[in-house]
Amino acid sequence: MAFPRTRMRRLRASADLRGLVRETELAPGRLVLPLFIAESGPEHEPIATMPGVRRHSISGAVAEAHEVAGLGIAAVMLFGVPSAKDERGSGAWDEEGVVQTAVRAIKQAVPELLVITDVCLCEYTEHGHCGVLDDAGAVDNDATLELLAQTAVSHARAGADLIAPSDMMDGRVGVIRSELDADGLQETPILAYSAKFASALYGPFREAADSTPGFGDRRGYQMDPANGREAVREALLDVEEGADMVMVKPALAYGDVIAAVKRATHLPVAAYNVSGEYAMVKAAAAAGYVDERAAVLEILTSLRRAGAEVVISYHAKDAARWMAQPR
Repeated sequence: MAFPRTRMRRLRASADLRGLVRETELAPGRLVLPLFIAESGPEHEPIATMPGVRRHSISGAVAEAHEVAGLGIAAVMLFGVPSAKDERGSGAWDEEGVVQTAVRAIKQAVPELLVITDVCLCEYTEHGHCGVLDDAGAVDNDATLELLAQTAVSHARAGADLIAPSDMMDGRVGVIRSELDADGLQETPILAYSAKFASALYGPFREAADSTPGFGDRRGYQMDPANGREAVREALLDVEEGADMVMVKPALAYGDVIAAVKRATHLPVAAYNVSGEYAMVKAAAAAGYVDERAAVLEILTSLRRAGAEVVISYHAKDAARWMAQPR
């Protein structure tokens, strides 16, 4: 019997050979850990729907930042949980607000760790939507833009390394870029949530950040999960307005979008491995249905393979530890 001269299996015969020809590398320096910073409450408060994830006080966040940096993780992304809210979300741009205070504390304690701040109003508004409302109860796009820009400037003044607007208002990247530049913050980069879909996978995050809309939903400004070409258009518009990096959120079911956005923009792309994706893996692992370590590393590697330079994930600490202790 004749055997084929080309055998794909030859380079799969050992771990060393597989490593030699591996196309996609996953490393802690490509990961970002989201942190929930509470203005009041205990130093660390577990989140029931996200096992292993906690809300932190300012001092708790500093302790977490030290641990993150020690694991070689590139950055943390901060989400504020204020003790008071109002109709306009004014706590978002308060110079002494929870995120601004946390940024200063983390950068002073762990200066080598990059700090990214989420810019949105949903955690700060009484109604839970991502902008101010008009008389009909709809989010007023243009009235929201200046408030987002004020928030971004306050974060950058506090020392944030990257600003990440997540609100999905039209034109917000351009307005934020203009305000940062006018404030002498020309070197502060923008990581735009460019393709943020109206996903069913955000539920645990909304509990953690106390940001569930009080009425309606966010489909009027977040993207339809069915639309891939529209995601590319959104990303290109953000690039045109001055984005330095773009993001696709969620991640696990959107590898095609990550790849398409990467091809179209030629910019660094971030993929946000969201709370529901995290919770599903945790639940399956707890039930014994999957090997958590293997599943997590496979998922994160797949997002890198799709084209994401950066992966934002609640698995980041565990993944960094696993990478340091190969099987």
